[in-house]
Amino acid sequence: MSEEMGDGVRSNFIWDMVDEHNVSGRFGGKVVTRFPPEPNGQLHIGHAKAIYIDFETARRYGGHCNLRMDDTNPSKEETDYIDAIQRDIHWLGYDWENRFFYASSYFEQIYQYAVQLIQKGAAYVCDLSPDEMRQFRGTLTEPGKESPYRERSISENLDLFQRMRAGEFPEGSRTLRAKIDMASPNLNMRDPVIYRIMFAHHHQTGDDWCIYPMYDFAHPLSDSIEGITHSLCSLEFEDHRPLYDWFCDQLEIHHPQQIEFSRLNLTYTVMSKRKLLKLVTEKHVSGWDDPRMPTLSGMRRRGYTPEAIHAFLEQNGISKTNSVADVSLLEYCLRADLENRAPRVMAVLDPVKVVIDNYPEGLVEEFEIPLYTQNPECEDSRQVPFTREIYIERDDFMENPPKKYFRLSPGTEVRLIKAYYITCTGVVKDDAGNIIEIHAEYDPLSKGGMSDDGRRVKGTLHWVSAAHAVDVELRLYDRLFNVPNPDDVPEGETFLVHLNPDSLNVVTAKTEPYLQNAEPGLQYQFMRKGYFIQDPDSTNNHPVFNQAVALRDSWAKQMAQG
Repeated sequence: MSEEMGDGVRSNFIWDMVDEHNVSGRFGGKVVTRFPPEPNGQLHIGHAKAIYIDFETARRYGGHCNLRMDDTNPSKEETDYIDAIQRDIHWLGYDWENRFFYASSYFEQIYQYAVQLIQKGAAYVCDLSPDEMRQFRGTLTEPGKESPYRERSISENLDLFQRMRAGEFPEGSRTLRAKIDMASPNLNMRDPVIYRIMFAHHHQTGDDWCIYPMYDFAHPLSDSIEGITHSLCSLEFEDHRPLYDWFCDQLEIHHPQQIEFSRLNLTYTVMSKRKLLKLVTEKHVSGWDDPRMPTLSGMRRRGYTPEAIHAFLEQNGISKTNSVADVSLLEYCLRADLENRAPRVMAVLDPVKVVIDNYPEGLVEEFEIPLYTQNPECEDSRQVPFTREIYIERDDFMENPPKKYFRLSPGTEVRLIKAYYITCTGVVKDDAGNIIEIHAEYDPLSKGGMSDDGRRVKGTLHWVSAAHAVDVELRLYDRLFNVPNPDDVPEGETFLVHLNPDSLNVVTAKTEPYLQNAEPGLQYQFMRKGYFIQDPDSTNNHPVFNQAVALRDSWAKQMAQG
């Protein structure tokens, strides 16, 4: 699969092949790659792997990577997607400089290449309908049948193709097909369609064209035009490589090397653009950037970092073997990244009030608490107010605790982070028997959370002053699907049957005042609860935070257990 290189980056079969080309001088030592997304949806974590491979390969060999929109199907493309794609790639830390291209910019040149194939007798205009073409194509075990239009003369094909371009024929009535081999064991080589008639307005070329090249035709030609040396594709294009090579050879043009790698698949996730679009259009999620989506915009909104994604991709590796990565590894990489960078603050998600009876009424103390307790060298801190009434988490108190319960219970003493020791003296319940208030006493000599007599307590709780608490909407996210493989569905069902009804839980939390001035785009650790980031929906009057990931780290436990 891969091995460690001297610079600490793992090598892989792609870089091994590039090394071989550099030794042989095949491309004169040049390495030029490209990332060619279709602007018919937003990029997701699977695309991040392709982006990483394309740009990192170019960077490693001192080459460059182009960004090219594969805009050959105007019926499904939008300029909003083009803008989103550029934002996401920049967010991941990559830049194409001045090498931003459209396949549509090459439409005239691609058309002329098609004319050359006709002139060589290597392409013909076919009148078969899509259904008839499928019937003629054959199967994996049976050869296809040649189209009755396959032996049209070169002059007739040139005339018909020119008239197709002029818009003389109805949509779907004719296609241009490559003349290869209807008996080929590779179905992609059985006279594939390379042009179809489509009366659709194009976001770049307007109404200049009513015929559009198929991806398998536009892809190698665009690569050749741009001087790409290594055309890096996901594994489903492996069977298309002979066709890629055939077009380059027939036209006698610059011939890049296509190399395929396995796609990135994740547990509890769907990667199909069609399925992601269905989630959006049917409003199962709030949009492409819903934090439950595997889109890069959704992950960014949720609080993922480019560094965490890079670490995940590096750990997942590059190979030709299809596999499914555990989403827990992705979460582990995010925790590992945020552990070192996220400031610590206090927020109580399920609050219950604690009244400290022997604390002076009206007194407000300010405790200076470090923001980066994980980094003693960082001196940034904030002032946190402390008063007679505070909030703690409801599950940090138990009236009848089991053995080895180290949080608050009647008669037990706990530490309030950087404040005081308190001991529970009683509770107040409502008519239904629910605890609505806890009473306690504090030790005035334990200021700062340290006892003067050196005694230690095992329980440490976070807290928020009731008088200064800020109400914050928290959006707590679980996985969007409740099974590891949402694509595996019972007969007659769709992947939607596996949607997790509890993938979003909205609560109102009590937070310390510091979060009123939360920095947009900065992740915070809510002590003992998880990592959160302010949502774009947030306002001064209604703060909103998204949970990026919980603190519990199942993947680290798995790694520790071997």
